[in-house]
Parts: sequence; structure tokens; C-alpha cells
Amino acid sequence: MVNPSRISDVTPSPEDIARARLTLARTWSYRLLETVAIPMGRDLLDEELSTRLDALCAMLHEETFVAGAAEQAGAELANLGYLGHLGLRCTAEVLGKGLVALPECRPVSRYAERIALLIGAFASGFTKANTESVLAQQESLQKSLLKAVRDANWNLKESEARFNEVVTSSTNGVLIVDLEGRLLRTNAAVGDILGYAQDELIGVPLLDLIAPGFAEMLGKAMKELINGSAERIRQSQRMVREDGEPARLSLTISLLRGADDGPSHFVVTLEDGTELELLQSELKRQSLHDVLTGLPNRQFFTTQLEIAVRNADPEHGVTIFHLDLDAFGMVRNSFGGRVAERFLQHVAQRLRVVLAGEQAMIARFDGDEFGVLVENTATTPGIGAIMKSINDELLEPTYVDGHGLAVSVSAGVVHRPAVDAEPVDLLRAADTALRRAKVRRRGQWEVFHPGQDAEDRRDHAMAVTMPGAWENGEITVRYRPLVRLADGEITGVEAALRWDRPDAGPLEHDRCAELAEATGLILPLGEWLLRVAGGQTVWWRQRGQFDRSLVVRLTAHQSTDADLVSRVVGVLEETGLAVQDLAVSMPAEVLPVTDAADNLAVLAGLGVHVGIDDFGLGPLDPASVPELPVRSVRVARSLVARRSPYVTALLPLVREAGITVAVDGINSEEQAQWWREAGADFGTGDHFGAAGTSGDFLKRLEPR
Repeated sequence: MVNPSRISDVTPSPEDIARARLTLARTWSYRLLETVAIPMGRDLLDEELSTRLDALCAMLHEETFVAGAAEQAGAELANLGYLGHLGLRCTAEVLGKGLVALPECRPVSRYAERIALLIGAFASGFTKANTESVLAQQESLQKSLLKAVRDANWNLKESEARFNEVVTSSTNGVLIVDLEGRLLRTNAAVGDILGYAQDELIGVPLLDLIAPGFAEMLGKAMKELINGSAERIRQSQRMVREDGEPARLSLTISLLRGADDGPSHFVVTLEDGTELELLQSELKRQSLHDVLTGLPNRQFFTTQLEIAVRNADPEHGVTIFHLDLDAFGMVRNSFGGRVAERFLQHVAQRLRVVLAGEQAMIARFDGDEFGVLVENTATTPGIGAIMKSINDELLEPTYVDGHGLAVSVSAGVVHRPAVDAEPVDLLRAADTALRRAKVRRRGQWEVFHPGQDAEDRRDHAMAVTMPGAWENGEITVRYRPLVRLADGEITGVEAALRWDRPDAGPLEHDRCAELAEATGLILPLGEWLLRVAGGQTVWWRQRGQFDRSLVVRLTAHQSTDADLVSRVVGVLEETGLAVQDLAVSMPAEVLPVTDAADNLAVLAGLGVHVGIDDFGLGPLDPASVPELPVRSVRVARSLVARRSPYVTALLPLVREAGITVAVDGINSEEQAQWWREAGADFGTGDHFGAAGTSGDFLKRLEPR
């Protein structure tokens, strides 16, 4: 290394000075970060120390050296972080070696003394500031400790005052008892519970207040507290009142310890068990009964159901009814919660009246659902008679706030279950039967049948696993021809679903749609069917293979879907299928529903060929069909094989309105001929070809 004292006295350039200062500032920063903790990053510290170094260098070049400025610079460095003596030593080493090496501090002989004075004054200011900081911290800590002691004493007094207030005003009795078992202090509640004045109890042995036969138990508990085998003990006790009558109390006893952790006193708390027992009894009753109607709730009903089934008459057994009020939601939505609640109270009362002559329990489950448990005898009416009595009673209008209200009741029934049946299974069975009853129409009841339940469970299992099957590619789109009955020409293609199950036989379209309908999967699945079939139809058209309409049957859920139109329009735009090349049909049963009627009208207005399925069934008046914007009807499959004269009588009515007639489920030439002569225009069914792949469908188009 070149000795600075031997370098010729050449005036450095400003660039050399700046570069040398920056190098020294970075060295200073690096050394400090290695030595002490400073709350800033490397770049920020580099900038900070570079500024301070510029100030120190300026002091070296002043005509008169001012020690005070250097001391102030040292003090400012001390306030930069927790540098301490290690930071000072590091700084002194860096500046001592670095300043003399700066180009601007040459010759060294001219600046050596001033650098030494600068570092000394800098260190003095740093030491003074650091000492003042430590003293200030110590003073702050001392003040904090004094404040903590003062706050602790204040909190202790406040806590004692609160404790005394709580004890004094408590409705529970509180006794302070010495280790000999004598009462030292009581609150007023003890006198109220036992009938003594407070001063009469002072000095009285606690065990003398205990009823005969109970003192030994309390004395044992107090010994366990003293020897440390228990921290707190709670007992049901009998104490003797001032008038000699026993008092049933709940007693809690704990041990207070002194500063040396030795036993000091007992604290005994007394709760009047009489009121508590009454309260617990009432709470238990409320927890098992419906607040609105006063009837038992589901929990109590379930408990009693288990007992009743186990103890049922072997010959007659029991019958469980799960009742649901039809159209109760309309009552609540029309007249509000108050009227609905009063009407539920009326229903509860009417059910009591109807079943008054039977050994029966009535419970309210949830909302507008009730449960009835009848323990049958030889004179118990049949299920149909009981349900008729209930419906006759409830269909008699009752006036609530001036509104004459009446509803019918639907029910699921479990009759004479096995004695080992679990209550939860019986309630589930009744609920299953109720849901099945409500599928048909209102005011109906249905008895639970285990075989049918097993079938329902299988259906449910398939329905819930259907999304996974779709994801795995087990569900595909198949195509079947729509044929003109007059000449056998294929005039359209109908898209259908097929589920090829690996562990069972395949499921065709109607079954797939039924399962998907049950879970709501039909909405995305149906849109996917339309998209795949639409794309296939466009592909056939582009290749000149088939240019007839695509037919898609919608389910009830799809027909009432608020997004049906947007789904159809979206698929048409995505696939490029022309609107006039698409035909959709809706079940006749849903057309009275506003959403379905609106969807039908909008799709027809867009130019989609709209038809009606299951013609001849459901609530739709056939005479109103010509008034709808439909272009075709399809005779319900269940009526095709029977060759219903009722339907054939309706065909001229719809054909006169320009509506074509299709027949689904034609399985023979004889059926095709009969329906052709009856006036049907088109047909589908196995006679014309079952649903197959797109390749299978094209093969049917080839000349034979």
C-alpha cells in the first residue's frame, strides 16, 4: 500500500474527492452493520453516513477548527441507533484510518492534528449523548415501575371494593369460615336463605347448621381442601333453617391461602336449590316443548317414540304420521308472521281435538310440520279415516285477524314398525313417505314401504354420483331419428343422453334426465347436451351429410329456468346453429307455470321451433294449445301403447290450428300404421331406430 505521506501534493479533482468519500462512507456503513444493531437498511445507512462524512470533511477544511460542531455530529450519530461503545470504537477505527487516506487530506502532516482533534471531539459528543440516553431510559423505567406499583395498589383496592359489593349484593349466600369451621363473616343472603340475622351466625360452627346425616360429607370435603387433594368442591346439601325446616341447597366450598401459600380461610357459597330445581325443571320442559304451540318438540317426540315402539301392543303396534301443511307458505307470505303463528296455534288445537279419543302424542317439528304418534288399539281408526278427520277439521275455515283461513295436510306414514327400529330411521322413513305423497298433489298421504325406500336410495346414490360420471366421460350424447309417418323419411334428429356405467347396465335418456332433474344437474348437463348436439348438427350440415332440424326435449326444471333463453342463445352463437334449425319441447305439466310460459313465448319469438311433450296428460287444457305459440305436440308415451281414444279425438283440434303431431315410443309397424291413420305426423321409437352414436345415425341415412 502506498504511504499517504509520500504522495506528492497534488490537488485532487472533485470527482476523486466524491469517489473517495463515498468509498469511506460505505466502509463505515458496512462495519457498523456488522458490529451493532441499527434500525435501517444498508442503502439508507450508506446515504446517512455519506451526508455525515461530508459534514466532517467540511469541518477539517474550516479555517478555524470548532470542536463543538464535531461533538454535535458525534451526538447525532449516537441517536441513530443502539451503537454503544462497540459502535464508537468501530467508528473511530474507520474514520482514523479513512480520513488520512482521503485525497483531500494531503499532505497528511497538514491534517493529522486536525483529524485527531476531530475524532476526539466526535467521540466526546457521542459518549455524552449515549450516557444521557441511558440515563433517560433508566429514569423512564423507574417511572414506569412506580406507576405500575401505584396502579397495582389502586387496582387491589378497587378489586376489594368490587368484591365486597358483589358479595353484599349477591342473591347467593357467601360465608367466610376459619380453619376451625366457625363462621367469621356472612352476607345478607345467608340470613334470607336460613332465616337468621347476620350477627347471629358469627362464631357459629358451620357443621352445626348442616342437617343430620349430611355433616360428615361436608367435614370430609373441608379436610380434602386443606390437605390439597381438591381445589374446589360442590355438593348438594341440607341445611337447617332458623325455624327447624330443612333447606335444599347447592354448596360450593373452596380454600383461601395466605402469602406463605398456607391455608387461611374457607369460602362457602350457598345457592337455594329449591328455586334452582324449579328453574331447571322449567328449562328442561321448555327445551323439550315448542314455545309457540306448547306441543312437544322433535327431540321429545323422538325420545317418546323409542319408548312407545319398544312397548307397543304386539298385535296393533304404533303409527307415526309426519304432517305438512299445504300452502302454509302462502298464508305467511300473504298475511305476515303474526297471522301465520296464530294459525299454527289453531292447527295444534285442532289436532288435539281430532286425536282426543286416541292414545296419541302430537309434536311440532319445524315450521309447518307436525308429528303424531298413535299407540294403536283394537278401536283405533284406520290411517285413511284419521287423515280424513284431520283434513276435514283443518279445511273448515278459521278466522285469524279477520281472515278466514283453511289448509289441507299431506302426510307420510309409518305403520306398525318393527320393535327394534331406531327412532331416527322411523322419522326419516316418515319424511320420505311425506315427500313422495307431496309429489302427486296436495292433501294426500302415503305409507312408507321398505322396498320402495331401497329403490329410492339406489336412485339417490346414482343421482349424487352422476356429476362424477359426467366428468369421467361416462355420459355421452346419442342421436335418434325423427321420422315422418307418411313415407318413413327422417325429418329430424333428436339428441339424447346415455350413461354407460362400468359396473351396471347403461341408462338411456329418460332415466338420465330423471336423475339429473332430482339434483339440479340437469341445468348444466342439458346445456352441455345442446352444445354438443348443436355442434354435431352444424358439422353434418357443413359436410352435406344431414341438414334437418335438431330436436331437444327439456325437463320441467329446464323449462322453468330463468336463464333458459340466455343458455339457448349462447349455445346457438357458440356453435353457429341457426335458430330455425333448432326445435325444443317442454312438458305439458309445467306450462301453467309463469316462468315456463314466458320461456316458451320468448323462444318462439326468436324463431325456435317450440313444442309440447306429454300431450294428453297433466293440467294443461288441450283446447288451449292452439292459443299457444307452439308448432308441434308430442303424445305422451304412456298413451301411445294404449292407443287412447281420448287423445285421438284431440288430434283434429290441434291439426286444424296448423300444429303437427308427433308420437313417441313406436315399437312396431302396426303401431306406426295405427297412429298414422289416427292423424299423427311424426314418430320416434325403437321401430325407427334406437338412439346411437353420430356414426350410427349417419349409417341410417344411407340408402338400403
